[in-house]
Amino acid sequence: MTALGSYLHRHPRLRLAGLLSAPLLWLVVAYLGALAVLLVSAFWTVNGFTGETVREFSLANFRTILTEEVYRAVTLRSIGVAAAVTAICVVVAVPMAFFMAKVASARSRHWLVIAILTPLWASYLVKAYAWRILFANGGPVDTLLGGPGRGPGYGLFATVVVLSYLWLPYMILPIYAGLERLPDSLLEASADLGARAGRTFRAIVLPILVPAVFAGSIFTFSLSLGDYITVQIVGGKTQLLGNVVYANIGAANNLPFAAAIATIPVLVMVIYLVAVRRSGALEQL
Repeated sequence: MTALGSYLHRHPRLRLAGLLSAPLLWLVVAYLGALAVLLVSAFWTVNGFTGETVREFSLANFRTILTEEVYRAVTLRSIGVAAAVTAICVVVAVPMAFFMAKVASARSRHWLVIAILTPLWASYLVKAYAWRILFANGGPVDTLLGGPGRGPGYGLFATVVVLSYLWLPYMILPIYAGLERLPDSLLEASADLGARAGRTFRAIVLPILVPAVFAGSIFTFSLSLGDYITVQIVGGKTQLLGNVVYANIGAANNLPFAAAIATIPVLVMVIYLVAVRRSGALEQL
């Protein structure tokens, strides 16, 4: 063991490779392996008479997705919901993160960070069902708006609101971390040189803010795109990609078609990440 320790001490790269081998192996087997199985099974089909899976290469599932109007509508609706949730989170997170990073005192800043993180400690289902009670017919929202039936109820609006609430911390924290790195001296120097607030924001704050927003949007967009539990709880008759996958795994028992549907959010996120990377925003984090 002493000889082995001495050898590893003389070869730091080999020592680093040994330390990373276990997590990398887990990543390859558990994550990339699962994606590979997903992609392969998406090209299988299910025999309509026996219900057995036919493990032969076929494009039937993808042909159905491309030709059936309902799946195109569900895909566009899912992307729209994810984009709306991301936009709402940005609008809410930017002023909150700026106040935390540049206005609040150092002591208050720590308490504000804890307040942002606290909702993450609660159960996902508890939070979703709490919103279900709020949007219920005759619930608190109806009462505030003047009576039963006056609120939005369950549906697309409720889905966007609940997802925005659930994923908001994932947008606030990256923006806060980015703005915290912005030296106060730059803002003071800009004001001393006579720059107005708009000019200071465009020249100093925006270059720091944009990469942080992109970083947060990766979480809010991807989590909203693949979510199905919230839609089941407050979505009413709304169908998103996650619901279609869940339905084909459960009642329809068509795993190959569910795998084909599941490749859509994966493909959308790959395209989004490539676009963000090509913009150069990630290199500025």
